[in-house]
Amino acid sequence: QVQLVESGGGLVQAGGSLRLSCAASGRTGSIYGWGWFRQAPGKEREFVACISWNGVTTNYAESVKGRFTISRDNAKNTVYLQMTSLRPEDTAVYFCAAASTYIGGSPAQYNYWGQGTQVTVSS
Repeated sequence: QVQLVESGGGLVQAGGSLRLSCAASGRTGSIYGWGWFRQAPGKEREFVACISWNGVTTNYAESVKGRFTISRDNAKNTVYLQMTSLRPEDTAVYFCAAASTYIGGSPAQYNYWGQGTQVTVSS
């Protein structure tokens, strides 16, 4: 099993920045890649970004390209999501996820999930 714990959420004004962290524990050697998803009230969970364990492969949702950056520190078993130029429509609960086989934009591809961290962007 792998346990994921997110941190770094909060309230920020539009145009501001936040960095989310996701620390993994347990059988971290089984992780192939990481993903960030978000879910706003009344909406489905949507893909934000993903990264392979070696950092070679990254992918972003069109809505966050150029504003968000995903990275990882394997020594710390931690993945990050640097968010800049935040907009009110970025307001959501952000979830970290880990995949054992392959990564992509579908929540079904991920085996482990964190509890989420709230990001609120005020206008």
